[in-house]
Amino acid sequence: MVSIILARELQYIPYIQNITCAKQIVKGNPKSLDSRKLFAIIVKSINLKKVSEKSMAEKKSPKKTSAVRNNLYALSLMWKMCPQMVVHTAIIKALYYFGWLFYSAFFMRYVINALQSGETFMAIMIFIGLTVAVFASMALYNSYVMGSVKPVANSEINKKLYQELFRKSRNVELECFENSDFYDKYTLAMKNADTRLIETVDMLFGLIFGFIASICAFIFMFQVDRLSVAFILFPIIGNFVFRTLNSRIDYKRNKEMAPHNRRIDYINRIMYLKDYAKEIRLTNIFNLLKRQYTDAITGVADVTKKFVFKSACLHWFYVMFTFTFIFEGLLIYGAYRTLVSETMMLSQLAVLTSMMVSTTWILIGFTDSVTASFRNGLFVDYLRTFLEYEEKIPEDYDGADPGETIDSLEFRNVGFAYKDEMVLKNLNMKFDGGRTYALVGHNGAGKSTIIKLLLRFYDPTEGEILLNGRNIKEYNLLKYRALFATAFQDNRMFSMTVADNVTLGEDIPENEREQVVTDALKLSGVYEKVMSLPLGINTTLTREFDDNGAVLSGGEFQKIVVSRAFARRCPVKVFDEPSSALDPIAEYKLFDNILKACKKNTLLFISHRLSSVQNADYVFLLENGQVKEEGTHRELMARQGLYADMYQKQAENYLADSAKQTEGIWA
Repeated sequence: MVSIILARELQYIPYIQNITCAKQIVKGNPKSLDSRKLFAIIVKSINLKKVSEKSMAEKKSPKKTSAVRNNLYALSLMWKMCPQMVVHTAIIKALYYFGWLFYSAFFMRYVINALQSGETFMAIMIFIGLTVAVFASMALYNSYVMGSVKPVANSEINKKLYQELFRKSRNVELECFENSDFYDKYTLAMKNADTRLIETVDMLFGLIFGFIASICAFIFMFQVDRLSVAFILFPIIGNFVFRTLNSRIDYKRNKEMAPHNRRIDYINRIMYLKDYAKEIRLTNIFNLLKRQYTDAITGVADVTKKFVFKSACLHWFYVMFTFTFIFEGLLIYGAYRTLVSETMMLSQLAVLTSMMVSTTWILIGFTDSVTASFRNGLFVDYLRTFLEYEEKIPEDYDGADPGETIDSLEFRNVGFAYKDEMVLKNLNMKFDGGRTYALVGHNGAGKSTIIKLLLRFYDPTEGEILLNGRNIKEYNLLKYRALFATAFQDNRMFSMTVADNVTLGEDIPENEREQVVTDALKLSGVYEKVMSLPLGINTTLTREFDDNGAVLSGGEFQKIVVSRAFARRCPVKVFDEPSSALDPIAEYKLFDNILKACKKNTLLFISHRLSSVQNADYVFLLENGQVKEEGTHRELMARQGLYADMYQKQAENYLADSAKQTEGIWA
């Protein structure tokens, strides 16, 4: 008689952010990438769900006490941001359950009793009229909240919550972005945080008022007929036993599906990302992808077959206990009492059947709220963990003013371990103000790590770094970092104008801004290219938001990155592999411009090409996280050590490449 098909949709969270942007973003919104699509398979009316790479199902459920604390935390957080929305949400939930109880427990009882007792028609109509007026007022209030209050409140919550999340994401140290556990929680906390916070509070009030309404429904049914209360056990068993067991089956199924779904996600993503378009068209990789996709689909189907019988059986028991047994059972019981034993009045039967429907849906709503509260408690736990995280190197750390004069920067017995592996060991280096220094060495020697430590993205595991003889930990962090202009080799281009990409929000007077940008572009060697663009320095880079945006080559992009360091006014300039994407001629010109433009600065640059460091005042050669050799270029060449050997080999390779190119031209 009763046929119910329940479909519960589970969204998964593939929120991925660009970690390398964290070094560059000082303010603003971390950029999110594409969201993955939901992949659903329907088998015998059982709705199977897809999960993400870090599926909620793969994580252990929080303890009850923890879930309660997390939900209360969500309530307090939302109260701070928008208290009126909390009040309106509570009122709407209370009115929702009040409507179910009032109609079945009072309205139906009064009308039937009034008809049987001979109450006047006018009295009955007045009661019905008042009831209609009350429910119309409730509906009007609900429409007002949903149409006027909620959209504004949601926007306010969105603004305040993401402001807090962005402030926190900017304030945590860079190490957090490279810690997979922290980063997973961060991305899960950021994904649709506002809507999920609102849903959490909504479900919390649903749980509270659903519990109260369930107790009231139990009492009302007990007053009508004591034995009828026993029928309430059926939906309780259906919701809290069979539905829970089915959820466990879903958990196991989703866990086994996760590897196959990850493969499907990966291939789906590859097929529409431009980064893979050339390889797909020039090779037979599509056939391999197609085979992997087919294997993944087969894997999903095999997992489905494994669990479908158990899931279908549990689903059948859930439907029978939640709906059929109470509906048909209570109707048969009431009909017997009314027609056979004649121990129940028709009005009691009407009230009882009405209460039966209301109680069932109240219990379903209450169960949904309980389940959602525990599920949302896990999200809130991620959100709370992130917001309450105590930063090791907080961006807003206040300390001494470092001033603007650089007398010296010194690494004293510095050691640094990354993931329990020593990257730097007993490092001693000193940079005097106003001089030019080069860090050279093979990949993995620790050069970039030194820059990160110098900028306090990390703190040394051992030893200390000194600015003008004082530990850099003692300085105001923002003022300390303002001393440096950096051009990283792994910087990112923003979907903004060329001018914005060069200045990066630097506080430059408007009447000087264009000249600063122009000078920086000329020094980096990309000015002519930029001026050939449709809007010059006002041309948008990338086509993410502008179809007419410019897409630069790797070398041109690198020059834009270098121009950022030229544009910033500060005493220390740092260039990390500024010419890795440039040809030898462009490289020579760039380094010549760097040396000329930064004569008054303390200049520090990293380069694999030793030919570019000849004019540095001092060179540090690093190997395995230690300074192996140091001195001027001439001193190191005269020493005939590791530096001289590397220089000579690079020179021989360069001459060999040049000879081949010449032969190719004359062939």
